Amino acid sequence: MMSKQKRQEMLLTLIEKQDIGTQEELAEALCRAGFTVTQATVSRDIRELKLTKLTDRNGAQKYYAPKEQEAVREDKYIRVLREGMLSMDCAQNILVVKTVSGMAMAVAAAIDAMQLKEIVGSIAGDDTIMAAVRTAEDAHIVMEKIRSVCKS
Repeated sequence: MMSKQKRQEMLLTLIEKQDIGTQEELAEALCRAGFTVTQATVSRDIRELKLTKLTDRNGAQKYYAPKEQEAVREDKYIRVLREGMLSMDCAQNILVVKTVSGMAMAVAAAIDAMQLKEIVGSIAGDDTIMAAVRTAEDAHIVMEKIRSVCKS
């Protein structure tokens, strides 16, 4: 059985490369790509991926993924990281991030949005975040990734 993530990645690839305007067309395209789906699964994926329909020059509708929304969201997260984070340190595989008072949850959400595979999970208080990282080496990698996002 193929994972939901792989199916949704394929769905995004399909709508990017083909003009697909209905759930039925999308289900057929996914089936041709080797995925077994129902109309309910396709409907749920469309909702979760926040797909919308655009009308082309000929009046036909097609699905698309709103990329500009993601860019706006990404900019907001970068701003939250820059403005909210005061310092970072690690103790073995635990990343500790100090933030401006009241900003820990927002900064943790921004870090979560980075979807770093090294982070297993995180907890945020008022001004401190503790993130469990897979290894002590990964904790340093995560710190570098966060620093590079803040510099960009």
